[in-house]
Order: sequence, then structure tokens, then C-alpha cells
Amino acid sequence: MDALIQLSLSSPPFFLGLVFVVSLMVGSFLNVVIYRLPIMMERSWKAEYQHYFEPEVSVEKQATFNLVKPDSTCPQCQHKIRAWENIPLLSYLLLKGRCAKCHTPISIRYPLVELLTGCAATFAAWYFGPSSQALSAVLLTYVLIALIFIDLDKMLLPDQLTLPLLWFGLVLSTQDVFVSPGQAIAGAAAGYLSLWTVYWLFKLATGKEGMGYGDFKLLAALGAFTGLMGLPIIILFSSLVGAIFGIIMMVTQKKGSSLAIPFGPYLAIAGWLTLMFKTDIASAYLNWVLL
Repeated sequence: MDALIQLSLSSPPFFLGLVFVVSLMVGSFLNVVIYRLPIMMERSWKAEYQHYFEPEVSVEKQATFNLVKPDSTCPQCQHKIRAWENIPLLSYLLLKGRCAKCHTPISIRYPLVELLTGCAATFAAWYFGPSSQALSAVLLTYVLIALIFIDLDKMLLPDQLTLPLLWFGLVLSTQDVFVSPGQAIAGAAAGYLSLWTVYWLFKLATGKEGMGYGDFKLLAALGAFTGLMGLPIIILFSSLVGAIFGIIMMVTQKKGSSLAIPFGPYLAIAGWLTLMFKTDIASAYLNWVLL
């Protein structure tokens, strides 16, 4: 392990190559998280409901279902995915995007998530260089990618991901990895309260819920990483991009203002960019204002 660390510190190409390969494998696991975690949560909610409100109803014991079991299978023919069929990117190319047994097309999203994870994590590692900042940014990248696709699929930002991310950012601040403890606490508190306030103002004015509590927690977590200074940038970027995509979706799907649009992906992307380019963005804005 020491030799691996020393080689990573002395050889940037090796360091970036290692991050890319590991991140491709993590991306493959993230596909599992994105699909299975919402199902696990739904089953847990149903079990809790029955326990409290329908205790007299007998519950049929379900087969084990978590992030490890059951083994991955083809949804069409139930063919068990073998090890060589689960190599990130490579297996998809070797199988020509189809199941090895029934030849049903495999969604292109699986290799795209793997590639996105590899590229985004490698960029973060390159930007910060071999350091605790790079490792922390890579881990943040993994969690944000999972949150993005879960929210796109289910309009859901699981506490199982947002809350550990919040605490991770706060713990990092004790070592001044990205921001000081004071900045992290202020960023987390302000991030949560800002969207919480918008939520209640919108609900009081319209009687409708404009966003979910998961958005508050995600912005709080991002505030713990970027500090108070990063929040205006995150909110501005996410709102701008969200508004643009929202208008496009409303026009193309012809659903008008009734269309529900997940806000988490825009928060996540804006937060990731702000973590790395916060100072550059702030300096560019000040120079533009002064000019």
C-alpha cells in the first residue's frame, strides 16, 4: 500500500490512471445503487406501514434484496450475469450491447454511468492533484452521480446518501480540507434554511409543494463542502440551468406548469463545479461587476 501511495505521488499519469480504472468499477456499482436503493427504501416503507397500521395482516417473507443480493441478472431471461460480462465498458462492447443469452438490448445508460463516473472522478483528481482534497472530491463525485440518476428516475434524494454526505463535509472541515469548520457549518445551515424558506413561501402562496426535503439536505451537504461563499453560486447555476431545461421539457412534453422536474441533478452539478471553480467564478464575477 505504501508503495502504491508513493507511486501515485511521484507519477501523475499512474495516479490518474488508477483513479480512472477504480472509478469505472465504482460506476458499475453505482448502477446497482441507482436501481436497487429506491426499491429497498420502498420495501422498508411498506414493511413499516404494515407493522404500525396493519399488524394483524400476515406479511409474506420476501427474498433477500439489497445492494449485494440477489446477483445481477438479465431482466428479460433471468440469465445470471457472469464476471466477464460485468467488466465496466469492455463487457458492453464485447457483448455488442446485448444480453449474452437472449440478446435483448442492454440500456446504453449502464456504460454511460460508468464512463461518466470515470471521467468526472479523474478530472477531480487531476484538478486537485494527489491529496486529501482529491480523494474527498472523488468520493463526493461518486455520491453525487448516484443522487443525480436516482432523482431523475424516482424524484427522490435518499437520506441514506445525502445525510452521510453532509456529515462527511463537516468532518472534512475539521482538517480544513476545503473550508474551515465555521464556513462548513454556516454553509450547511444556510443551504438548508434557504431552500426550506423558499419551500414554505411557495407552499403558503400556492398551496403546492415546489420541492422536496431531499433538496434541502443536498444543498446543506454541498454547503458543508463549499462554505457560505459557494452557496450563491450553486443556487444561481442550478436555478438557471433548471429553468432552461424546465422550459424545454414543458414545451416538448406539452404539460405546462404541471410538469414535475427534479431539482437535485442541477444542485449536484452546480455544487460539483462550485467546489472546484468557486474562486475563479467569484473573481470573474467581481471583475465583470467592476468593469
